[in-house]
Amino acid sequence: MYAASREAGSRSREALRAALTGSDSVAATTGSELFAVVAVLDDQRSLRVALADVSVPGSARAELSERVFGGKVSAATLAVLTTAVAQDWSRTPDLVEILVLLGQEALLESAAVSGRLDAVEDELFRLGRIISDNPELEQALSDRAKAAAAKRDLIARLLTGKTEPITLTLAEQVVTRQQSSIGAAFDELADLAAGRRDQIVAHVRAAIALTQQQRNRLATSLQRIYGRATTVHIQVDPSLLSGLVVRVGDDVIDGSAIGRLEKLRRALT
Repeated sequence: MYAASREAGSRSREALRAALTGSDSVAATTGSELFAVVAVLDDQRSLRVALADVSVPGSARAELSERVFGGKVSAATLAVLTTAVAQDWSRTPDLVEILVLLGQEALLESAAVSGRLDAVEDELFRLGRIISDNPELEQALSDRAKAAAAKRDLIARLLTGKTEPITLTLAEQVVTRQQSSIGAAFDELADLAAGRRDQIVAHVRAAIALTQQQRNRLATSLQRIYGRATTVHIQVDPSLLSGLVVRVGDDVIDGSAIGRLEKLRRALT
């Protein structure tokens, strides 16, 4: 994002923090309603453009959003929305993307208040791995020709009764809007959840499943390296032959057998 949108996003997030009252139900409602607003904006280009038109005073744009959505969403959601549309955005898509992010953050706040954030984070990560490991499922969920409602119904059939309700709401929103890299989108959500707990995330591929003791040792070692508590998400990948590949942000630590063999091959070449 350009500077104007970054500043607008910062003010919008401040509005979200002010609107949430420490109630998990208020946060959950706000998140779900922001997603509903995004769905309307995705469908109505003229409204989307009008709400981000910097040639129109911010107060007029806020008034327009209140006329359209007032009485249809809660007071908390409307306060966040009117603040967001009153800002000057560098690009129209930036407004929509920040509303998506605020919806995600509100739902994760609800999970945190209710003590379910760890479960939601773990489910999002596992869901990302399941989708990434199943090309047919990933194709079905990212197919541009498939209606959004059909993709939402598919993910609902897979998750209803098997995950936290907040995980399902987040997942439905991802598959409805995301056109590619569905697995990566769930990884980003899991990282966002970990960030709420002031933790960094280590994505680990291991040749074999790790015991809890091994997972704890790995998390402790990474905490010493990065100076912050670390959430470890592990995917078993037998193709590594042995060892681990650890990714933290842009850092990659390759301690796998296949990685060492590749280094040897390059050295010999």
